[in-house]
Order: sequence, then C-alpha cells, then structure tokens
Amino acid sequence: MAKLLLGKEVTAVMNQRLREQAAQLRSAGAAPKLAIVRCGADPSDVAYEKGAEARAALVGVDVEKFLLPVDAPKGDVLAVIDRINVNPAIHGCLLLRPLPPHLRGDQEEICNRLRPEKDVDGMTDLSSAGVFSGKALGYPPCTPQACMEILRHYGIDPKGKRAVVIGRSLVVGKPAAMMLLAEHATVTICHTKTVDLPQITRQADILISAAGALGSLTRNHVRPGQVVLDVSVNWDASKPNGKGGLGAMAGDAVYDEVEPIVDAITPVPGGVGSVTTSVLISHVVEAAQRASGREVDP
Repeated sequence: MAKLLLGKEVTAVMNQRLREQAAQLRSAGAAPKLAIVRCGADPSDVAYEKGAEARAALVGVDVEKFLLPVDAPKGDVLAVIDRINVNPAIHGCLLLRPLPPHLRGDQEEICNRLRPEKDVDGMTDLSSAGVFSGKALGYPPCTPQACMEILRHYGIDPKGKRAVVIGRSLVVGKPAAMMLLAEHATVTICHTKTVDLPQITRQADILISAAGALGSLTRNHVRPGQVVLDVSVNWDASKPNGKGGLGAMAGDAVYDEVEPIVDAITPVPGGVGSVTTSVLISHVVEAAQRASGREVDP
C-alpha cells in the first residue's frame, strides 16, 4: 500500500508559518493584501474565489475584490489592473481565468498588464521567464510549486533522481519540469506525441501527471519505488454523487491500479489541489515582505 501524500498535512504547516509571518508584517504596518479580479459569476470562479478568501482570512491576509460584469470591455479590465498596479496597499493580484469569451483573444495582453511583483498567480510572461531563468521575476504558477511543497514536506529530495512530467503547458508541465531541474533532478517532459509513454514513465523516480485525461495513468505506466504526484482534476461520470452531476472528482491515475504498486501517491481530491491555495497566499505574504523591505521569520 502506497503512502498517501496528503495536502492537508502540508497546508497545516504552511498556514501556521504564514499566520506568523502575516502577523509580523501587520505589526510593522505592512498588512499583506490580495486583490481578486472576477469578470462575471462563473461557478468555478466563484468557488475558487471563496476558497482563496477563506485561506487568506485564516492566516491574516486581507482581500479586496474587483467584480466586473461578464460583458465588461477590455478597457474596463485593464483599468482595474492599472489601479491595482499603482496601489501600494495591494501586494498581489488573482485574475480569475479563463476570461469571458469576448476577452479570450485579449487575455495575454490583460495578464501582462499586471506588474510582475504583484503577479502572485504566475500568469505574466515575466513570471514565466523567472521560472526558466531562476531569477526572482514575479512568482511561479501555484500548482507546480504546490508539487514542490509536497515533496519538501515529505522529505522527498529530487536531487539526483529521475523525474518525468506528463504535460507541457505553461501552467503546470513546463514550470514543474524547470522547478525539478532547479532541485537537481534529471527531467523528461512527455506529451501527447511521446512514443511508448509507459516505457518512459516507468523509469521515473518522481512522476508528475498533468495530462488532464481521466484514467490515462494505469498500472502499465508505473513500477514499485515511485512517487506519483497526480495534478489533474477530472470528473468521472461513471461514479455517482459527483458535484453538479459531473461525476466524482478524479485525477489522471486509475487509482485502484496505481496505488498498490507505487511507494507514494497524492490522492485526488486531497492532494496537490489542496496545497495550491496556500501557495497563492504564501506568494502574497512574500510580495508584502518584498514591498516593505522587511524581513520576517521563515
């Protein structure tokens, strides 16, 4: 039976540290604050917003919301971003994405309007450049950093290990690979065009699956001794009691096949996703620290 890498254990430690750091900043007159920008009221956006608000409140981070109608023109969204950029009391911005359909073609421009020092969700080109260059430009995307937090918490050192990442998006796959490389792992990125994927994934010591494909990681892809981080969130319509009739939440892994083989695995739900929000809030606290020029205890 595999060891379960539970997100709640990681977030409990992170939240305690963040609570102490936020209190230190508050006492110094530099209360950390997150801006949340939402266009419309998509249920997924609202749910994520509520989760971020709750986590922020738990550790003492303020939240200011900028709510725009679903048909807001690009100029109105850019104006809000500009207000956030020049407000010294706001240290980080979460722009809920994807934007409404009429703004999708402008999403890159809108995202890059945000100053990188306030890009706590890793959505700007400069934040991506920081991940790839190893420089402190903005912040990395929260999900791949959540993977690294889980490895760190459970004492799994990537140094010298073979790591395989399934997925090459700028949101998870590519930054996860760069972060593993920075920790001295030897990294292979796989994707939909990879030939004989199981042969490659079985060579991994650390396997991150971010394919976004239900049931795509089977017993054929794994071997004993591996650590598997299942990043994806899918909906399994074959299982009842799922949210909104979509089915039960599941990752890429056929869990009942993979879990008995590998040494450790993140469950879905309860794994990587539960750490992501704490990473977002940690970026806000770090941004407040950088902006104030004050050191806080680690």
